[in-house]
Amino acid sequence: MSDNQSVNIIERYKLIVDTFLDNKSELGLYQAQQFSKMLLAEQVSPEEFIDIHRAVLDELFPSIPNEVQDSFDLLLEVMMSYGLVYREHQILKHKQQELESEIEVAASMQQTLLPKSVPSIEGLDIGVVSVPAKRMSGDYYHFVQGADQTFGVGIADIIGKGVPAALCMSMIKYAMDGLPKRRSTPAFLLESLNHVVEQNVDDSMFITMMYGEYNTQSHEFLYAGAGHEPGFIYRAKDNSFEDLYAKGLALGISKVNKFKEYVQPIYVGDFIVLLSDGVTESFVGQEFIERDGFIELMRQYMDYPAQEMVERLFSHLEKEQDFNIRDDFTLIVIKRKV
Repeated sequence: MSDNQSVNIIERYKLIVDTFLDNKSELGLYQAQQFSKMLLAEQVSPEEFIDIHRAVLDELFPSIPNEVQDSFDLLLEVMMSYGLVYREHQILKHKQQELESEIEVAASMQQTLLPKSVPSIEGLDIGVVSVPAKRMSGDYYHFVQGADQTFGVGIADIIGKGVPAALCMSMIKYAMDGLPKRRSTPAFLLESLNHVVEQNVDDSMFITMMYGEYNTQSHEFLYAGAGHEPGFIYRAKDNSFEDLYAKGLALGISKVNKFKEYVQPIYVGDFIVLLSDGVTESFVGQEFIERDGFIELMRQYMDYPAQEMVERLFSHLEKEQDFNIRDDFTLIVIKRKV
């Protein structure tokens, strides 16, 4: 603190003390509160303020007993240790603010990795909702316009949160974008991504994923999975739900990882549901909703258009959890209309 700064602060504090001792009013207390904010802004440490208080009392009350003067020496020793802690707190606070700013930028960048819109595919109705539990999400979804009347859809759950998950997400996106579309069958794509993850991601992290290709001519859904939460298929003919299960290890666990492909015919009125485990692990009351409960919930909203259906499902489960979802929530619905 400079000499001029010290003089100005002493004069201001002297006026506050003098005014308060004369009137003992609420105004004096308010002025003291405002003064403390100024001390913080000027980064005046607690021990420095004791010297200020001492100087003001010396000027206002020259006849203060020596015992009182000596007590300030004791208080100063106490506050020196406190001041060290205070300064460390200020440093940590500044670092936290910098980290918060960096996380905010990373969260904004992460959003750019997700599709900007839902693809418009003739004969299909597609809806998606993806909401992070915190600012950074561990969920990822991807649409790929393929060759030969197909389009691809992928959903992944990165085991981990925060900046590491965002970095993994960007790696998955650009790895998928870099694959040749004519060869990107579900099994080939997952095997390629597994190689990327195994080579570049720490052993403590891995990624579950499901990827499928919808053929708009044959209306068949060819898919493969890497340890991901099974989806669902709704069969309009029987008014029933089937598990969309795919066997396979999560990405990054093993250097050599082969994936089995499955195929499902999709008839008029049927729909495909892909989801992250944050959906089936949503709380209803004190328990997870789990798969059977989610099926019953889907029945309440399945007559809506796909986008409205997923939004209503999310709103319902968000409300059940007092608007505080505990895990990243991603839900994709693909309905065959004709």
